[in-house]
Amino acid sequence: MNMVKGANLALMFLLELGVLAGAAIWGFTLDTNPILRVIAGIGAPAMFVVVWALFAAGGGKNARFPVTGCWRVAVEIAWFGGAAVLIGLAFTAVAGIAFFAVWAVNGALRLLWRQA
Repeated sequence: MNMVKGANLALMFLLELGVLAGAAIWGFTLDTNPILRVIAGIGAPAMFVVVWALFAAGGGKNARFPVTGCWRVAVEIAWFGGAAVLIGLAFTAVAGIAFFAVWAVNGALRLLWRQA
């Protein structure tokens, strides 16, 4: 069972990387001026990083303003939900929904197993 729990935490890390990749891909694939694409491709993931660092980094232990309980859930829903929207815009709605669904299952298991 410890192996499955460890795999769930590894999936959480991959989902966090997916947020950053999805935001960057969305920005770099915008149908606009190349300069704005570069700004969006770098700026969108940067904004996600700032939010995560302020409120949720390291399961809340390394965050500047750590949140717990329902506030942590709200931050995660906003963070991963925002990324799901950007993934849906960059690729397809199904891709965004699938990303959010994987996060939801991962989050439910982390709650069930009391993981950070």
